[in-house]
Amino acid sequence: MFSYSFIPASAQYYNSAFGKNGLILKSALHTIIQGHTVGTYADLWTDYFTTDNKGGNILWDIYSDIPGGVPAYTYTLGSNQCGTYNSEGDCYNREHIWPANYFNDNLPMYTDVQMIYPTDGWVNNKHGNLPYGKVNSVAWTSQNGCKTGSSSTYSGSSLDVFEPIDSFKGDIARVYFYMSTRYEGEDAGWLNWEMANGAELTQDAITILLAWHHADPVSQKEIDRNNNAYGIQGNRNPFIDYPQFADCIWGTGDCTSLSLKNVELNSLLKIYPNPATETFYIEANEHCTISSYTLYNLTGQKIAERLASNKSVDIHELPTGTYMLMLNTNKGVAKKLLVKE
Repeated sequence: MFSYSFIPASAQYYNSAFGKNGLILKSALHTIIQGHTVGTYADLWTDYFTTDNKGGNILWDIYSDIPGGVPAYTYTLGSNQCGTYNSEGDCYNREHIWPANYFNDNLPMYTDVQMIYPTDGWVNNKHGNLPYGKVNSVAWTSQNGCKTGSSSTYSGSSLDVFEPIDSFKGDIARVYFYMSTRYEGEDAGWLNWEMANGAELTQDAITILLAWHHADPVSQKEIDRNNNAYGIQGNRNPFIDYPQFADCIWGTGDCTSLSLKNVELNSLLKIYPNPATETFYIEANEHCTISSYTLYNLTGQKIAERLASNKSVDIHELPTGTYMLMLNTNKGVAKKLLVKE
């Protein structure tokens, strides 16, 4: 039985937001993450050595990477920077996941490393200012499977959209949640478009982004990138640290019971592996006794309920996504987010 206990550093960072819900939660998060250290556009080239280094100075490019497979090409950080390009695989540049012209190329948004990812220059150009969405009729496909084409994602019109591969859809959704929160009330002069009015997400965008957020849970890549971005500019993406915040702001989630005490209780419990494909295992340290647990999906539907004598959670028949495990203990009710891959 493990004996360590600690409160994650990010818990104290978000303490003033715990216990809040909806737009009040969003405003509290804005207060926490606003006013970050603003770098230059040139600084991003150096930042990527920390934020997007796959190992051995190989760039982690969400527009060319193939998780679990072999990408058609890779870039070496520092030596394949664009410049000019004529085709896919020529060089990498700095992709504003939220297109920069919609905030008029202004600072601090223009250099915000939480939102600006290094990507293949040609694919970045194909994305351009297109909204993200589900392609219905494909016009073009990248070598890793990104697509452009017409879509009915946005009501009232058929327009061209850009669709990344499934493995990175959640990453992009959480960038949009970050941007809408970080720049809440700081969007004077921002343009309105299919995905947002100023910094406020449209309902069509919310619908698809929440779906992507649930289907592609937070990865270790995102966790590492968030930690490194925090080291560079001093703010975090709350929707990577606490994915439930997105549902509590734009969906039907309830974060009012989330508190520093609850986070501390969670530190007495270990759920592993997480993510998992077949089974989660539950372990408590010597100060915490579990009597029972209940598993819910993020819409609040009860999936399973067990006594503590069963220290495993069978998930092999569940669809991929994020689930909430509530554990009744001698120190209160603990909540754990579990990811089924």
